[in-house]
Amino acid sequence: MDVRYDKETDAMYIYAEKGEYEVSEEIGEGVIVDISKDGKVIGIEILDASEKLSPQVLKGIKLKGN
Repeated sequence: MDVRYDKETDAMYIYAEKGEYEVSEEIGEGVIVDISKDGKVIGIEILDASEKLSPQVLKGIKLKGN
């Protein structure tokens, strides 16, 4: 698993598995789950992450591109 945060877009992405997603489903406001053809969760994206997560959580996440 890998977690990245993009300050520019204020989005956090949790990479659960490698692969291509077939479907993206918004399960809550600004929380999107990417699902593969065989039903596996590929990743989770959290939009407006700085509004939903504490600064301490975001501080420990790799920045996009690093």
